[in-house]
Amino acid sequence: MARGGHGLARVAVVVRAGAAPLWWLGVLAAGVGVCVPGLTGRRIGVTAGAALFVVALAVVVYARRKRYAALARSAARAGKHDVLQDRAVTARNWRHGHRWWLLLAFLAAVGSAFAAPAAGGMLLAGCGAGLWLKAAWVGRLERDADVLLWVRVDWLGRNAGGAVGKAVKGYRSTGIAAGDAAPGGAPRKMAALV
Repeated sequence: MARGGHGLARVAVVVRAGAAPLWWLGVLAAGVGVCVPGLTGRRIGVTAGAALFVVALAVVVYARRKRYAALARSAARAGKHDVLQDRAVTARNWRHGHRWWLLLAFLAAVGSAFAAPAAGGMLLAGCGAGLWLKAAWVGRLERDADVLLWVRVDWLGRNAGGAVGKAVKGYRSTGIAAGDAAPGGAPRKMAALV
């Protein structure tokens, strides 16, 4: 980047990037799992899966909230030479970097159906739903402070901690209108043409 600027990715988009793949792979794995009688039987498998869904959702939503909040409070203003990464690019980079983990998680969820039908798939879906809720919570932090939160792209690739990993030293902030994603990481709604 010219003159000391950095590539910046939206924190909420990084959090939200795994939500859709985990949700849909989980739903697919649970659907396949229901077709397998399994060792425990369908009824017990689905009941255990529902419990795992709730536990996974809660763990993902509440994990590392203090670190997110601390980094958000101490966010420095983005510089004029920083480059804001598009939402689609951030999501694509996350999914590309995690594609083998997603495949292994899906295969493990399908394989677990032989023990407890649908349970593994529901666990994956719970993780996906938890990421959506966590991204929405990050969006509330952004709205409350009237800023958008960004993280340096080069810090994201150094570890598996994502937007709050050990390599992340701090966030940057911009005005609420910057970038192509709304608070929480969802696509920004286009204003109606008059």
